[in-house]
Amino acid sequence: MAVEVGIDIETYSSADIKSGAYAYSEAPDFQILLIGYKFSDEKEVHCIDLTQYDDRNGGEELTMEALSESERRFLVALTDPTIIKTAYNANFERTCLAKWAGQPMPSEQWRDTMILAVQLGLPRSLADVGAAIGLPEDQQKLKTGKALIQYFCKPCRPTKSNGGRTRNMPEDAPEKWQLFIEYNKQDVITEQAILNKIGKKNRPVSKEEKLWDTDQDINDRGVLLDTDLAQKIVSYNAQHQEGLLAEAREITGLDNPNSLAQLKPWIQSHGIEAESLTKAVIADLLASDLPDDVHRVLEIRQSLGKTSVKKYQTMLDIACPDGRARGIMQFYGGHTGRWAGRSLQPQNLARNTMDDRELDGARALIKTGDFDTLELLYGDPSDVFSQLVRTGFIPSPGNRFVVSDFSAIEARVIAWVTGEGWRLDVFRNNGDIYCESASHIYHVPVVKHGINGELRQRGKVAELALGYGGAVGAMKSMDTTGSVPEEEMGEIVQQWRSGSPHIVHFWRDIERKAINCVQGNGPQVIKLKQYDPERARLNEQATGAPEGSYSEFFDAGVAPLKLHMQVIGGTPVLRITLPYGRDISYWNPIVKDSDMGRRLTYMSQNQTTRKWERTETYGGKLTENVVQSIARDCLAEKMMMLEAKGYHVVFHVHDEMIFDVPRSDEGAAKVIDDAMAAPIDWAPGLPLKGGTYECDFYRKD
Repeated sequence: MAVEVGIDIETYSSADIKSGAYAYSEAPDFQILLIGYKFSDEKEVHCIDLTQYDDRNGGEELTMEALSESERRFLVALTDPTIIKTAYNANFERTCLAKWAGQPMPSEQWRDTMILAVQLGLPRSLADVGAAIGLPEDQQKLKTGKALIQYFCKPCRPTKSNGGRTRNMPEDAPEKWQLFIEYNKQDVITEQAILNKIGKKNRPVSKEEKLWDTDQDINDRGVLLDTDLAQKIVSYNAQHQEGLLAEAREITGLDNPNSLAQLKPWIQSHGIEAESLTKAVIADLLASDLPDDVHRVLEIRQSLGKTSVKKYQTMLDIACPDGRARGIMQFYGGHTGRWAGRSLQPQNLARNTMDDRELDGARALIKTGDFDTLELLYGDPSDVFSQLVRTGFIPSPGNRFVVSDFSAIEARVIAWVTGEGWRLDVFRNNGDIYCESASHIYHVPVVKHGINGELRQRGKVAELALGYGGAVGAMKSMDTTGSVPEEEMGEIVQQWRSGSPHIVHFWRDIERKAINCVQGNGPQVIKLKQYDPERARLNEQATGAPEGSYSEFFDAGVAPLKLHMQVIGGTPVLRITLPYGRDISYWNPIVKDSDMGRRLTYMSQNQTTRKWERTETYGGKLTENVVQSIARDCLAEKMMMLEAKGYHVVFHVHDEMIFDVPRSDEGAAKVIDDAMAAPIDWAPGLPLKGGTYECDFYRKD
């Protein structure tokens, strides 16, 4: 077996770690303090104290002669392509060590133990994983680390007692420093224990390892930010907010009118009852008849409460010296394998409703500092700032963005997975699924902007709410515009389900087979049989059946969904193997009996409380997991394909990729659009379609 080396580092930087590993390691005072490591062919964990070799600390020069034999072996291994380096959240170690060594740390030489954990549905943090998989106490992460990191890894406040220093060094607290060394070594022990317990039977398929390499390349590449735009907005906002507070102080006479404790009594003194001042409450109050001074103060509070400027400050915080934001994508950010955002959270950007000319005009006014005209044209600029956040992502000099996303990807995938023939025909014929859904529900033709066009929105709500087992409650939550009469919702649910029987059957089938699998009835298989309209037509002709009535399904050679149990680290895991080849995993599943029948549960981390607890799932939710996972795999396939063609992704949002393309490449948009629609070998019959456009800054089309 090839030798591997597990690595964990402790670092110092005046930059906030929340800015991401790249900006953090670019700070002028960035320093690696400790490197803990363990070779797979050795028993001992070692720690290199780099503060001894840093001239900023008065240390001696780092030379091979000054190091032990083991330390020399480690430094050689660090750049040896034949030795795999492992770490927990390897992007941090890889990025920081590349900065320290002054040379790249190619991602193909690294493996991330954290990814192995989240692929099994385990928590993301090192401490939580150790507890979740039941590591013995001597292998778990030490709880003393938080205080030690605060002491040694961050600037400190100068005081008389610490002699006015702004940073704590090893000599300032030798006993703490020795504890910190032990803490660093213990992290290596914990990481190696996790790797040994869950990694041996859980190595990702080779495509996933290549995809992680591609993801790291995208994060290393980063995307250029318009820091000039961000700086001007942040500076203006600080002055503007201070002006609003001054106005509110003058009206109310309060020291801090932004304080809820001070403001509520002032409002109540005007005879207005307000138990709280949430966004919704303020909006309702502003819509009522209020005294002018109260109305103005609530307007000011509403404006102060808007957070559109925070992302601009984040842009400034995370921008590297070359103006690029790096590390904003988190590989395997959720249970289905989809990516999550980090720092700037590109998956959570406000949509722009302004057209291109308005966006251009607003940007030009801000970049020239003409906020008076901006306010004159747009009023309160908060909404403008919110819409312009996307435009803070800009292409490299001489380039433009080509943006491409999958059209209705989840609706296409659920039709393909379940073999819902009429839905597949809609997509194959470039139809409108919302119109067709409404037509099936109401049994009348529905045409966008045409006959019965008003029903399209109801079809849209039904499509978004009902595909994964949702009912009236889901429709109410999805119908944010009130387009569906509540008294019709129950009938819509029934009509939708009767019109999509294969989807409904799939919910029941996957739940039944998952429960059977967990209860020890062996592996289960769900064959994906696809509707073939041409074969259906020929059968209709042969049998004399009316056109459109033939509903036989045919084996299209698609790899089936395979449900099976696997014991990993002594714990049973339910795994669903997808056509792409990877698994969705459910840790420690148990079937419980209830008044509602058998219920499938598994262990997961509550996303609100962060507690590791038992979670119930059902057929619709399992279907959602499968569909979203396959949609993610489609994106992964296209991402790697286009990267191999030389089209570089700078970031991606949900099912959309943003490419930084030279202006000289005039045909790029068509090449990318064609690639998005091209068939995928492991998903024959899945009708894909891309929506592609070009822009000089990121925006929605």
